[in-house]
Amino acid sequence: MLVKEILSSASKPVFSFEFFPPKKTEDWSKLFHTISELVPLNPSYVSVTYGAGGSTRSRTHDLVTKIQRETGFTVVSHLTCICSGKEEILHILEDYIKQGITNVLALRGDLPPGIASYEEATKDFPHAIDLVRFIVENFPDMGVGIAGFPEGHPQTPNRLKEIEYLKEKVDAGADYIVTQLFFDNRDFLDFVDRCTLAGITVPIIPGIMPVTTKKGLLRMSELALGARIPAILLKKVLEAPHDAEVAKIGVEWATEQVRKLIDNNIKGIHFYTLNNAEATRQIFQNISKTRKA
Repeated sequence: MLVKEILSSASKPVFSFEFFPPKKTEDWSKLFHTISELVPLNPSYVSVTYGAGGSTRSRTHDLVTKIQRETGFTVVSHLTCICSGKEEILHILEDYIKQGITNVLALRGDLPPGIASYEEATKDFPHAIDLVRFIVENFPDMGVGIAGFPEGHPQTPNRLKEIEYLKEKVDAGADYIVTQLFFDNRDFLDFVDRCTLAGITVPIIPGIMPVTTKKGLLRMSELALGARIPAILLKKVLEAPHDAEVAKIGVEWATEQVRKLIDNNIKGIHFYTLNNAEATRQIFQNISKTRKA
């Protein structure tokens, strides 16, 4: 099923989970244990990431097809422009179609070590819009999602231009937008308002990643390309005596984010699980009454 169909037919907010392919062979069983723990939560779809420069490309493919085969979930595979040629992307998408995988998230991607510039790494697909156009032209039945940045794209400081570029990707055929993680809902809601002013009407799905450790909070900021950490959250985390308390704080914060987002009639929530079930499961338990109301 296409993600756009899931979003358009749902009467309540849908929930989705994101995983990444493990680097070590021994971690695959751990990941599938995590997935098995999240299966009862009945996500509407799941997604699988790429490493920088497509460095986990084969593992992403293996994980996507394994999830599809063994769980029956609708799976979204990330695709990136970095170090990707047209023939390679064509082959990947043809194989996905054969496997029954019909959804991708089209991204520019991160530069891998050893490559100095985007120009060097993106010859066939200079920007995400080029990848979107290629997919839509060659695989018109494939669902295409794109990324959004509630706090602004780090490489486009002009926010008017940023939304203009986003609108171009939607006009090129993108079905929905899923955002980078954020800790303040006001940033997301302002981003949605900016999109609305620009004429963007596709669903915008907020990305949520709960804090679980002090070290992880700083790492999250790096992963999200500079996500702003509200002072009140930072104070609570820094004053926590141990990481068990940090995890509790993170779950409570993310739960409140999700509750308020649901109150603002969002179409869905995308959870960045970091291949760990516990925090996501606790948030789900906390909001279950909200979901059933």
